[in-house]
Amino acid sequence: MSNYLSPSFQDLDAVAAAYKNAYTSADPFPHIYFENFFDSQFLSQVREEFPDLSTLNTFRFNNPNEKKFATKGEADLGPKTKQLIHFLQSETFLRFLQSLTSIEETLLGDPYLMGGGLHEIKRGGLLKVHADFNKHSLTGLDRRLNVLLYLNKDWKEEYGGHFELWDTEMKSYRKKILPAFNTLALFSTTDTSYHGHPDPLNCPEDESRKSIALYYYSNGRPAHEVNPALVDHSTLFKARAGYVGEVVAPSLNWKERVKLFIPPILLKRKKK
Repeated sequence: MSNYLSPSFQDLDAVAAAYKNAYTSADPFPHIYFENFFDSQFLSQVREEFPDLSTLNTFRFNNPNEKKFATKGEADLGPKTKQLIHFLQSETFLRFLQSLTSIEETLLGDPYLMGGGLHEIKRGGLLKVHADFNKHSLTGLDRRLNVLLYLNKDWKEEYGGHFELWDTEMKSYRKKILPAFNTLALFSTTDTSYHGHPDPLNCPEDESRKSIALYYYSNGRPAHEVNPALVDHSTLFKARAGYVGEVVAPSLNWKERVKLFIPPILLKRKKK
């Protein structure tokens, strides 16, 4: 029995078997979300550790495409948060993800938390619709899966911040998920798995949209998912149909953006 999981999700093998068809057949691309996935008491302790990321040495994104904060590695994670993240990268959870998603290549976690970890968006913040970067900058592995865990108690619809999954033509979202406490969302990452929370957050000033993001990788991916023109790319922001000028090209190129996430000692080692 896992101390991390709620009673309904103790048998991860059974959960994967019950929902794998729903995951692989989901529109507009493979995804699923679960409510009350973790033990609520334990997850409340994780939430209590969540710091104000604007006061720490974190990544700060403030441009037309993204206004948010994100941690750097494990430096600012509390003990309960570390326990949870280590569980989410354990053999037990990796086997669950492998079975649920039907991804054939072996899935691996990311102990470096490149781009992952704690994410926070404050009032007025947003993350325009995009497809994620597709390669791990240190290992060269292919990014295959995102897992998002929301930590927002008593979150109201009018606050916004919904996680939206969009069609490839960017005409409309096909799924809209409230970022409520103890909601776990998973989706397969490709060059066309467009998602985001594109409208400014409307929560009270003393609230914020808090989440944990983890990314999973494999050595290679199916040929039909490989676009020869986008072999190695950064985040691909996409404008929603009818919204003129809402997305701008990143001010940094891919290599420059990657360096933001790599500790200097690892950059030196890679150059050698």
